[in-house]
Amino acid sequence: MTDGIEIWRGGVNTWECDEMGHMNVRFYVTRAVEALVGLAAALGLPHAFAAQAGSTLMIREQHIRFLKEAHAGVALHMTGGVLEMGEDTARVLMLLWHSDSGALAASFQTVVAHVTPAEGRAFPWTAGTRALAEGLTIDLPDQAAARSVSLGPVESTASLARADDLDLVRIAQGAIAPADCDLYGRMRPELFIGRVSDGIPRLIRSFREAVVGGAAEKPQRVGGAVLEYRLIHLDWPRAGDRFEIRSGLKDADTRTKRMIHWMIDPQSGRPWGVSEAVAVTFDLDARKIVPISDAARAELMKHAKAGLAL
Repeated sequence: MTDGIEIWRGGVNTWECDEMGHMNVRFYVTRAVEALVGLAAALGLPHAFAAQAGSTLMIREQHIRFLKEAHAGVALHMTGGVLEMGEDTARVLMLLWHSDSGALAASFQTVVAHVTPAEGRAFPWTAGTRALAEGLTIDLPDQAAARSVSLGPVESTASLARADDLDLVRIAQGAIAPADCDLYGRMRPELFIGRVSDGIPRLIRSFREAVVGGAAEKPQRVGGAVLEYRLIHLDWPRAGDRFEIRSGLKDADTRTKRMIHWMIDPQSGRPWGVSEAVAVTFDLDARKIVPISDAARAELMKHAKAGLAL
């Protein structure tokens, strides 16, 4: 098996870590987006994210596995390659490594489209890019494979009206600023997961209380961590566009909670994007998962939204 070619290298800044003491999810995605620039260059598209680009790569969706915490001061690097390539899309794999230990920090299966920069219109890959992609073929390690979420096709059910019908919690709302946008005027990909992260306490506080209340060994300090994520971008807001994020609990088992987040345009009622997250309650002192007892799960399931999906 090959780990691919190196496409990014750096580390973790203190200001990138959140109240859980580890790098926040938005900065994982920031690194994956930057690494995509390096992978594009290896595919013969060295100017794909520059002002003079003839074509660029648009992220359609990401599957992320968070595997080992990254704390302030650690060195990281990323490798990548191509899993499969269609007529005008590709599924690429990027692996974020702890440089000193060699442990895998996170994995990103990312579906990208080959598009015109301004309009975002998809068009076929060139023969040259296809030839280079063959030399960049990478194997999917077990650690990067989907575990608790499906990567199958999705016909999204998200809308503002549906969110109201399901009584989904509004965990965030606001507007896209110019600084939130990329060179082509579209919202940067890390904004979706970042705004979910900002707003998640509004949804999850009572869930954590239920888990801790039912735990055999009650931790003194608790937080949360995400193990797996699927994000699907359905449209791209631009500067001045408004959004709200509506969220709900899908289900829970003995370790994890599965939540659905919809990023919605409150003007049109249509979704900007949808995501599914698999999260745990985390003992901040022992740095381990707090199990969900039968009683806690029964309490959690009172809040689950029947029929909630991407």
